[in-house]
Amino acid sequence: MPITRRAMTFGLLGTGVALAAHAGRGLQTMGGPAFGSSWRISLPNDVDAAPLRPGIEAILARVDAEMSPYRPASDLSRFNRSASADWQPMPPALCTVSAAALDIARLTHGAFDPTVGPTVSRFGFGPIQGGSGSYRNISVASGALRKTNPGLTLDLCGIAKGYALDRVAAFLTDAGAPNALVEIGGEVRALGLHPQGRNWQVAIADPRARSFATYKIIQPSSLALATSGHAANGVHGPLSTSHIIDPRTGRPASTTLLSVSVLAPDAMQADALATALCAAGPDAGVNLARRLDLAALFAIDGAGDIATGAFPKHVLV
Repeated sequence: MPITRRAMTFGLLGTGVALAAHAGRGLQTMGGPAFGSSWRISLPNDVDAAPLRPGIEAILARVDAEMSPYRPASDLSRFNRSASADWQPMPPALCTVSAAALDIARLTHGAFDPTVGPTVSRFGFGPIQGGSGSYRNISVASGALRKTNPGLTLDLCGIAKGYALDRVAAFLTDAGAPNALVEIGGEVRALGLHPQGRNWQVAIADPRARSFATYKIIQPSSLALATSGHAANGVHGPLSTSHIIDPRTGRPASTTLLSVSVLAPDAMQADALATALCAAGPDAGVNLARRLDLAALFAIDGAGDIATGAFPKHVLV
């Protein structure tokens, strides 16, 4: 089962739109399943892509095996089942992602909280069972995690996919493929240049459209792009319920905020920050993005778009 509760985050595509028009112009693509969604990489034609696949798939499998709450045997699930308040040895990668999650929780004043899993589950959107708590009750050390409340759990669904994307990007660079566009489940990271010598271009889906339509064309440069929204998962009908929970209230986030796209230096940050801003809602989310000077784009129902930070500099259309 997947790490993430979201498939193809709001239809944000790294290759399906912006690059499809350039198929055959010096590009090749490779991909496969990942985290209940898919991964896809665009590379120049002169790169020998076949030897790269085993390394990419090994990275994705390792992240899933360590951090998926859907896998009973994962290291994350083992930590969640434990009633111990002592330090518990955990894989270095899991500790790295947990530490980053706690940093962003503090930065956003709890709009992102990796202990929200049981609340998400109560609304029918996740597998984690446990007691309520706070990110303040989790501690991370080198190779170990600790919780002060025995019933506390960790949910890294809002950040682990971004970490996996960063690891794949680093692998490609180390393997001699410094020019690539990497997409996992709708999150994108651009490396180097397109074969035509220009920056990579990425299309974001229109959250207001019933079928896929281009919303914005983004030029991420060397940044990572993540989008969080309510369309990929949730309950829809006379009363729509978001699958994104505001950890501070324990209630589903406002569906008035249709989607948030964030550009950040790495995908792990972009992933978690997009989740935090979406959970915060249209007013508090925009204020939070401005306070932190984040490059973000908010699509708000009935109120148009609001861009913060440096995001407008990356919008082509």
